[in-house]
Amino acid sequence: MGNHVHLVLETVEGGGTLAEIMKGINLSYAQYYKAQNGHLGHFWQDRYKSILISKDQYLLACGSYVELNPVRAGLSEDPKGYPWSSYRVYAYGKKDPVLDEHPIYQELATDQKERRKAYRQLVKGMLLGRNAMQGEMEGRILYGNKTFLKRAKAELGVEERVRARGRPKKRERCEK
Repeated sequence: MGNHVHLVLETVEGGGTLAEIMKGINLSYAQYYKAQNGHLGHFWQDRYKSILISKDQYLLACGSYVELNPVRAGLSEDPKGYPWSSYRVYAYGKKDPVLDEHPIYQELATDQKERRKAYRQLVKGMLLGRNAMQGEMEGRILYGNKTFLKRAKAELGVEERVRARGRPKKRERCEK
């Protein structure tokens, strides 16, 4: 994307926290970009945003949502036409040493050809229902099934969505 990036990452024990990983990615890219383009001053506008996602179909939905961003932004008519996407890896088998196939992707089918076809159909279905998904993701910090949400809320002490900044609008205060 021209002004932001989406990553679906899984942290592993001993691999550092998400904050440490993002610091490394953001710092190294900012230094690279500034050196290449003679950029001076601040580089990133805001802190990164993160969503905790359950390891099930919700993870696949988020991945395909991210892969459809270039289509929604009008940068490509088809997700396979956007060069900085994992879509061609999962949908067509293009090799990329940066990506690991997640076990949930593996569960789409037993055969690699059928798995790729199933992934293409999943993304196509997301494309057709993209407006619903976009609204569903807005302001979310937890995304998953009811069991996952209940457990995450209890263990982390957070709500599913971030509250909007500022004072609630009059209509919202009256509804509560």
